[in-house]
Amino acid sequence: MSRPPITSPFLLLALVLSIAACGPASDTDPGTANVEAPAAAGGASTARVEVPKVEREGVWQPGPGGTQTPLWPANIPLAKPDSGDRPEATGNGSPTVGGRPWHWATYVTRPTMTVYRPKGRNTGAAMLVLPGGGFHAVAMDLEGTEVCDWVVRQGMTCVVLKYRTPQVWPQRNGRQQRPEVLLGLEDAQRAMSLLRQDAADYGIDPRKIGVIGFSAGAYLVANMSNTDERTYPLTDAADRQSWRPDFAIVAYTARMLDNSGGRNDLQLQPWVRISETAPPTLIIHAMDDPVDDIRQAMAYALALNDAGGPVDMRLYARGGHAFGMRPTTDPVTTDWPEQVRTWLLGMGVL
Repeated sequence: MSRPPITSPFLLLALVLSIAACGPASDTDPGTANVEAPAAAGGASTARVEVPKVEREGVWQPGPGGTQTPLWPANIPLAKPDSGDRPEATGNGSPTVGGRPWHWATYVTRPTMTVYRPKGRNTGAAMLVLPGGGFHAVAMDLEGTEVCDWVVRQGMTCVVLKYRTPQVWPQRNGRQQRPEVLLGLEDAQRAMSLLRQDAADYGIDPRKIGVIGFSAGAYLVANMSNTDERTYPLTDAADRQSWRPDFAIVAYTARMLDNSGGRNDLQLQPWVRISETAPPTLIIHAMDDPVDDIRQAMAYALALNDAGGPVDMRLYARGGHAFGMRPTTDPVTTDWPEQVRTWLLGMGVL
């Protein structure tokens, strides 16, 4: 059953409050051009400048090199996001990141994945990218296609997931609760299974498919890593393939920490499950993140370690939230991609 539509002002306000990164629009959104933070040596200024927000109806389209395909057969009925049958829209977020606006897609009822092939050498490895957006939208450039630009240069196939949104998390007794059915998780599991089924067509080794997620997308990565059952009924042969990633990268994760026990209590929320079979995981976070406290990452890392899973962490003093891969004067923005590369080399993925 569809929930009441979410109005555009509500969505834009939620995006501002969550400050979750987003992704590319097919062209420049009105009202955002030529608005940049002052440049600084070594990268753009870390200053984030408020810009006008513009939303328009239309299905997000990838730029050159990306092939977008539906996740589900057209005749398969899907649970709808909170916006019901409202047509898909794209827009820009605020403030700027790395001196530039960022862009999102929302009211997504028919999710897709967009595949980018490696440039030059093909290692056979692949990375599924889950952008953030606070479950209100899907960040499509800052935490999506821009990540793929880097991934394909490493000789990997890159896949950006545009999952169903918006899906607001309910409140009970003043505390946030996880939705009983998480639409983004269903779409992420489906995308991973499709990649494994069609690995030969994509030139992918089905044993070298990992996932990277940011903010809300990072929460989905944690779910993919630790969920021992598929969260939707079998659709076709693809769903007989495993949805669990071979490696996982979690950037400024959200919605993991139960802080009711006090500031230094690193307990997980009751809906978080940790599996002994979770894949090797790399966690990236900034100590000054004002949206998702560093304790989110610490609690998850400790839980994985207690379960016996291999987990690495890369923590940075500054970087805030939703920094993506855009170079700024904060060292994290230029350092973490090389840390990921070193980690992947150490595991024999590259």
